Amino acid sequence: MALTSKVSVHSAEEAEWIFEGDIPYHIAIIMDGNRRWAARKKSNKDVAFGHWAGAENIFPIVEAASALGIKELTFFGFSTENWQRPLKEVDMLFQIFEIYLKQNKQKMIDQGVRFHTIGNFEPFSDRLKELILDVEEATRKSGKIDLIIAFNYGSQDEIVRAMKKIFGKIKEGLLSIDQITPDLIGAHLDTARWRDPDLFIRTSGEMRISNFLLWQLAYTEIYITDVLWPDFTSQDLLEAVGSYRTRKRRYGL
Repeated sequence: MALTSKVSVHSAEEAEWIFEGDIPYHIAIIMDGNRRWAARKKSNKDVAFGHWAGAENIFPIVEAASALGIKELTFFGFSTENWQRPLKEVDMLFQIFEIYLKQNKQKMIDQGVRFHTIGNFEPFSDRLKELILDVEEATRKSGKIDLIIAFNYGSQDEIVRAMKKIFGKIKEGLLSIDQITPDLIGAHLDTARWRDPDLFIRTSGEMRISNFLLWQLAYTEIYITDVLWPDFTSQDLLEAVGSYRTRKRRYGL
């Protein structure tokens, strides 16, 4: 069955694309290349310039994905390893996250985007925690697409936290060791409420998963593009989805 969707391209022009068959339900994206993009655009290699451009490109891709009928979209915003970057850059990334939420809250509500975050929130300020909860609550009834931002997230950290929850229940007598299964572990991960990604996209040409959704990507199709994230457009998303549609998912069979 053909599906026709309008997708806004990066220049704000519109193109109409015709698809055949299924599209991925859930796409996970590592938005890589912001710093390299800034270095190419500005002689002083302004890192902030690149990260701002990267943040501004999130919502156009969310809109394009929503237009295609994709239901869940997970972005890797800040990893547990990113704390090793210069303090000035880390502080700037947190500021961008706050401003992004404030600026896009109403847009999410208007366009049916339900916002979520995953990761370890213990280091966050009370102000940021309250802002995240506010945007999540404000968009709770939206249902066109789920936007999940992984912030202060690392998959190994997530699995450790999940195992601590499970072992805590065993200690309390609520579970036995024999009850530990892949499904049980999955139910204790940050992503328990969503499907595992069908398609994983990484921009900038890097061939790594980088501690992102290690458990969830077990049978996810992988697509790598040399395009730097701030330059990634709805057409690039379309090409990734098109590649996904040419593949036969065997799940080990």
